[in-house]
Amino acid sequence: MKESFGSPTTISPLLLRNLLTSLFIYADKSLQTLAQKYKLLQLLRYLLISAFLRLLPSLDPSSETNYGYRLKSPITDNFVSTNTGGGGNGGGGESGIGRALSQLLSIVNDIPVSSRKYEVVRSLAEKLIDENHQEGSAALREVNYKILSAAFSRTLSQLEAAVMDREGNHDGPSGDVAASEDFGNVNRVLRAVRYYGDMVLARLGKRVEPRWSGSSAEKLAAEVLWLAQKMVACGCAEEAVCKWASSTHLAWLSLSAEPRIQGSLVKVSAILFKQARDLGVEQFGEESKKEQQRQTQMKMLMSWLPLLCRASNGTDVPVLSTRERAELERVMEDTIEMLEQEEEQEKVLSLWLHHFTLYPTSDWPNLHACYTRWCNACRKRLLLQ
Repeated sequence: MKESFGSPTTISPLLLRNLLTSLFIYADKSLQTLAQKYKLLQLLRYLLISAFLRLLPSLDPSSETNYGYRLKSPITDNFVSTNTGGGGNGGGGESGIGRALSQLLSIVNDIPVSSRKYEVVRSLAEKLIDENHQEGSAALREVNYKILSAAFSRTLSQLEAAVMDREGNHDGPSGDVAASEDFGNVNRVLRAVRYYGDMVLARLGKRVEPRWSGSSAEKLAAEVLWLAQKMVACGCAEEAVCKWASSTHLAWLSLSAEPRIQGSLVKVSAILFKQARDLGVEQFGEESKKEQQRQTQMKMLMSWLPLLCRASNGTDVPVLSTRERAELERVMEDTIEMLEQEEEQEKVLSLWLHHFTLYPTSDWPNLHACYTRWCNACRKRLLLQ
């Protein structure tokens, strides 16, 4: 029997879709105006557009079948039906072990840390990751690579949203009044879009992910650290470094985050700065790889160096030991000197000097020796001209 055009099951999602589209266009126009004044807000606009484009398919009543249990795969952000045998090209996320690990890591994100099931699920996920790696199979290592990479990206995105929710109408690290008003306007737009998006999904009977609270932001930061450690242990360090270097908005938000969140992010930075330095040394002879790694190192330094200058030493115990802090200083000095171009070194050292002197309570990282060497090199070049 044919379904009439005016039936509730057809017309209701269409009306809701049109409503949400109109709201998005209005929000995007407001954000576009602000983005012209502040380059950082261009990233927020991009995130808003991406979120909207991912939401649209769920408003199509014919977009999903009504049978079969479906697992959400973080590799493709699509649903993979369990009764199709995985399909596709047999990649890591499309195998049984890949779907199992993907589901476990997704549950780790969702389940409260206070639940007695949290450690059970996380331990099981860690066991599968370690066993895949220990098998020495290229196929199983590819499973780890794809699933861990997707989980790391997803957790970074959730952490960014959680920190932004926590900050609310915070005036941001700069303390600028105009920036404060614009940041508040952006936040109100994003909250409105999220509200109506949740309303639409609830109306369609779809699961709405919980909004992250301050405590869950701390939990997500700890999970980012755990995933970074697992990626390094499984030989996925380069992927983790690239994603961390690209997390510029999270790095900016972290400057005003709570000390415990900052502590986890400092630890992630310490791990991945060392990996970035080591990768640069390993790729010394490959020009294309060397240039790519240099750009990644530059992005990491410009994004995360301010947090290292600002972050607290820890509420209960130091975030990093004295030895770890000294080692990270050496790693950053090596990384800066690997940039080779004088202008890039100047940008990084100028950024460090600004934030190092801006926070009188912190005397770390102390890159004074690196700064002096750069000044001496500049002087010699000038004398040779």
